[in-house]
Amino acid sequence: QVQVVESGGGLVQPGGSLRLSCAASGFTLDYYAIGWFRQAPGKEREGISCIRSSDSNTYYADSVKGRFTISSDNAKTTVYLQMNSLKPEDTAVYYCATDPWSNCHLEASEYDYWGQGTQVTVDS
Repeated sequence: QVQVVESGGGLVQPGGSLRLSCAASGFTLDYYAIGWFRQAPGKEREGISCIRSSDSNTYYADSVKGRFTISSDNAKTTVYLQMNSLKPEDTAVYYCATDPWSNCHLEASEYDYWGQGTQVTVDS
């Protein structure tokens, strides 16, 4: 059974940093994508970053490029999202998802397994 679990959310002041973690288990594929998405109240879900397991190829949405960094551990079972220079508009529920046998992409509808989400609030 595939499980995806996010952690690391919280309250941070503008300009601060947080690191989110995504632990994926229950599959032994060598080739998959893990993506980070977020959804703010009243807004559509937004894809912000992804990483490909085979070569750690990454992609970032323009809204987070230069501020957020996605990475994975050596075992490629945990993916991190380091978020720096946070802004109030980054406030959202952040979700992690995995798409087996896929390249890195941010099409939410094509991701098969989702975590429960973790709240990130940027506020002074």
